[in-house]
Amino acid sequence: MAFVSKWRFAKITARKARLLTDLIRNKPVGEALDALKFNKKRGAVMVAKVLKSAIANADVQEVDTENLYVSKSFCDDGPIMKRFMPKDRGKSFSIFKRMCHITGEVDEGQPPMTKAKRKQLETRRARLAKKKGKSETKSETETKPESKPEAKSETEKK
Repeated sequence: MAFVSKWRFAKITARKARLLTDLIRNKPVGEALDALKFNKKRGAVMVAKVLKSAIANADVQEVDTENLYVSKSFCDDGPIMKRFMPKDRGKSFSIFKRMCHITGEVDEGQPPMTKAKRKQLETRRARLAKKKGKSETKSETETKPESKPEAKSETEKK
């Protein structure tokens, strides 16, 4: 069962918050919170609040919070407040104060594996199996008694 949390009308542009929501998607909640905690962006605090709220929603339903991962995290555009800044000689420039809606969803279980991650895991396993096969052949040769080279005769030494 998924547990959702939303922050509507957050005072940050969707473009800036989207960088952070993409960062935590499909990660365990502990790892996602650590990534946000050590991020220098202003929106990291906002996305972390949404994520903590979703974790609290799961905790209310008595779910093991250690077994949660971020199943969905996205950011949608919100309304725009349009303002004008007066400039010299009767001009005015427009200012857009953008807002967004931050959504986070956590779910139980393990995060799904992407194709790239699956391929990386398969190549790693293949390399380990190959290494293991080489080490077994080395250990087999080490266990066999090696024949001692014959002592050279006195004539061959000279």
